[in-house]
Amino acid sequence: MAEDAVELIDRAAAAARLPEFQALLGAALTAQARARATYSGFRVGAAVLGGSGAVFPGCNVESASYGATICAERSAVVGAVVGGETSIRACVVVTPTADPSSPCGICRQLLAEFGGDLLVFAASSESDSVYVATLADLLPLSFGPGNLAAAGERAAAGGRAADPAAGPAAGPANGPAAGPAPR
Repeated sequence: MAEDAVELIDRAAAAARLPEFQALLGAALTAQARARATYSGFRVGAAVLGGSGAVFPGCNVESASYGATICAERSAVVGAVVGGETSIRACVVVTPTADPSSPCGICRQLLAEFGGDLLVFAASSESDSVYVATLADLLPLSFGPGNLAAAGERAAAGGRAADPAAGPAAGPANGPAAGPAPR
C-alpha cells in the first residue's frame, strides 16, 4: 500500500469526493446506535452504496461464541446482496474512536468481491475525521476469483499444473496431496 494511498480528510471533503457520503454516513450512524456490542462495547455502524444507488446499513452483532459475531461492514454487504445488488460502489464504516478505525481483514476480503476500485470511508462518530482509500489500497494482493480460476484450470488438467514450467503437482501420479481429503 502506498504511503499516500490512504488520505485523512474531514466530512466535508468526503462529501465532495462522494455525493452520497452524507446519506451513507447517516445510515451508518443510525446502524451504529443499534449495534449489539454486548461483550466489547465497541459499536460499529456501516453502510454500503449499491450499484443501483440504494443504501444498505449494517451493524456489528456480537455473540458469546465469538466466531459467530458479524462485523458491520459484512452485515451491510449481506443486506445489499439480499436486496438484489450485484455491485457495491462505496462503504462507510463508523467507529466510536476519534481516530477512525479501518475495516478488519475479513471485511476487506468480502468487500474485495466487489472490486478494488470500491471506495472505503472510515469515519469517526466522535470527530470530523475520515480516512478514505480504495479497497485495492487497503488490501493489496487480495485473494479473489482469479485465484479460484487458476485452481480450476489446475484441477481440469488432472491435478497437475496447467503450465509444465510450474512443476509437478501432487496427485495420483505424484503421491497424495497434502492435508485432509476434500468433503
